[in-house]
Amino acid sequence: MHLGRVIGTVVSTSKDPSLTGSKLLIVARLTPQLEPTGFTEIAVDTVGAGWGETVIVAKGSGARMAGTLGKSVSDAAIVGIVDTVETH
Repeated sequence: MHLGRVIGTVVSTSKDPSLTGSKLLIVARLTPQLEPTGFTEIAVDTVGAGWGETVIVAKGSGARMAGTLGKSVSDAAIVGIVDTVETH
């Protein structure tokens, strides 16, 4: 898992049936200090995240276990909205 910031949305009328009804968001990966790494990805939103929010992104087979994704083709899922981050 890693931290990310929602920077956009993706609308796709033609997609794999396992993604039907899913909201797709563009997420910029963040460091633990909340600085952008320069890497972006598309993630399925399972928690109702919005633009500009800091989120937790699960990857790989763990992403498919989130929410109702079941046997989805998704490789990244937003599984949490972050309230605060503390590093030492």
